[in-house]
Amino acid sequence: MTGQVWSVATEGGYLYADNLSDYLRFELQPLTKFRNLCDAKDNAIGLHKGQEYKWNRYSKAANRGRPISELQKMPETNFTVGQSSLIITEYGNSVPYTGKLEDLGEHDVKDVIDQVLKDDARTTLDRSAAYQFFQTPLRVAPTTGTSTTAVTLTTNSATATTNNVEMGTGHVKAISDLMKERNIPAFDGDNYLAISHVTTYRTFKNSLESIHQYTSEGINMIFKGEMGRYENIRFIEQNEVPKGHANDAAFNTTAGSANDIYTASADAWDNAKSSWALFLGADTVIESPAIPEEIRAKLPGDYGRDKGIAWYALTGFGLTHTDATNARVVLWDSAA
Repeated sequence: MTGQVWSVATEGGYLYADNLSDYLRFELQPLTKFRNLCDAKDNAIGLHKGQEYKWNRYSKAANRGRPISELQKMPETNFTVGQSSLIITEYGNSVPYTGKLEDLGEHDVKDVIDQVLKDDARTTLDRSAAYQFFQTPLRVAPTTGTSTTAVTLTTNSATATTNNVEMGTGHVKAISDLMKERNIPAFDGDNYLAISHVTTYRTFKNSLESIHQYTSEGINMIFKGEMGRYENIRFIEQNEVPKGHANDAAFNTTAGSANDIYTASADAWDNAKSSWALFLGADTVIESPAIPEEIRAKLPGDYGRDKGIAWYALTGFGLTHTDATNARVVLWDSAA
């Protein structure tokens, strides 16, 4: 069996040692954010509702209303209905261990595995949520690749511009204006959200006289990892989803692929001047949890010698608005 055994020190034998510290120390885990940004709420999600979850998207009126005279017939119009869906999927991971390891170890192997699996579940589901944000059709890059004040928008889920400049205040202003002019609704109150890596924001942060531009009314509602607000955009730092992955190495969900979002490492943009940043309005990504993540114990086998613990979830994530006209997510991107 693979898993934790007593006979290999690094797989279990180290659970007992002379003068072993009682404190459990774990390797560093990245901070996760994306799942908290899935803001499309729906109460009709749960068990026994099938694996495909659908939602309707309603257009605005085809023809605007207008003033009418006393004897004029009332104008008539219509609207269209679009539909999107996601597939509810099983997620999970497990760690088997031997009865001998549990019996001889000074540290409780179940406590250790429980913590390791909780971290694994948290990061796995966060990357699954993040993948949907990256499916937005709206992409922006600095005009000509080097402009510090203008951005070029594409609406086909790709950009032809190779990004060759750090993201700065001029880009943020242009993106904020673009989102407002597209009537993208604010994520929170009057504010949009942005999420990216710490170093992606560095030049931008250095340009600001004061990044903590909050009112006394708003400071009580700070998102986890939030560093400040500028141009009606609230900025959040994360370090779970890897840097880079331009159009030519876009994230996918193909197991074994170098760009599989669940296992991918950083893949810097060609000019290595910046990295992706997501700008979010309201109604971004929906989650459909039939069974929220939980820890499960394996039924012991081989007369109690074969044991295991797993985490399991039955859920799914989907980009709420997949058409460019109504998209709510804008990706700071690069062609390569």
